[in-house]
Amino acid sequence: MRHAPALLLAASLLVPAAARGQSQAPAPAQDGQAKPPALEVTIDRSKVDLKGRTLEVKLSRAAAKVHIKVLGQSGAVLAEDEKPFNGAAAGTPLVVTWPPTGEEPVARIEVYGHDTKGYWAGIALIPWNVTIPHEEVQFETNSDVIRPSEVPKLEASLRRISEVAAKSAELGKITLFIVGHTDTVGSVEHNLGLSRRRARAIAAWFKGRGLTLPVAYEGLGESAPIVNTADEVDEPRNRRVDYILSVEPPKLASGAASWKAL
Repeated sequence: MRHAPALLLAASLLVPAAARGQSQAPAPAQDGQAKPPALEVTIDRSKVDLKGRTLEVKLSRAAAKVHIKVLGQSGAVLAEDEKPFNGAAAGTPLVVTWPPTGEEPVARIEVYGHDTKGYWAGIALIPWNVTIPHEEVQFETNSDVIRPSEVPKLEASLRRISEVAAKSAELGKITLFIVGHTDTVGSVEHNLGLSRRRARAIAAWFKGRGLTLPVAYEGLGESAPIVNTADEVDEPRNRRVDYILSVEPPKLASGAASWKAL
């Protein structure tokens, strides 16, 4: 059995907002004054660095401060901090960090932006995901057909996927993301299409066997190898498929790639 590596980049852990709240805090506008538009807080997901414990926030109005709370999978608060920004102009990138969180994995990050008028708005990120270890399905050359001999591998993977998803259901709506990869034998275009077809075939197999989770897939061909090789090199470790459980879509290494719902 070979364990599939973590997908792509550290940035693959970064996810869109899973929850959003807003509060307009101070006294109502005086007579004749229009109520200001809702305060917007946005996070540049490409600038979220879990290992470096930093992220970048923007407010739609002048910023007074940003409060951050980091929670673990147990629900415990792992870290909490607040940083003043002294009226930084609307749209200014505000870099926020948090103290070390220990060994427990981060399950949720809550960010609250406060403007200079006393209003605040919050946004939550759920950077949880799990790459499921599994034994690779072996396809015939240039084929995306799952052979009967490979079915026991998929059955074992399906059991693991279902178990992990059931234990983590409280985090939100979990999706299975499947990514196909190839070695460098063949053209780039051929390998891209082949990896996508194989990922889709596995996704369809899981759904056909009763997996109730949403499933999305994509193929990256030879663009994200584990082992860097020259062209036309038969490297088995690069012929693989990743199975990732996540609340939100992981970031793909290729800007041209996009998740496809089954």
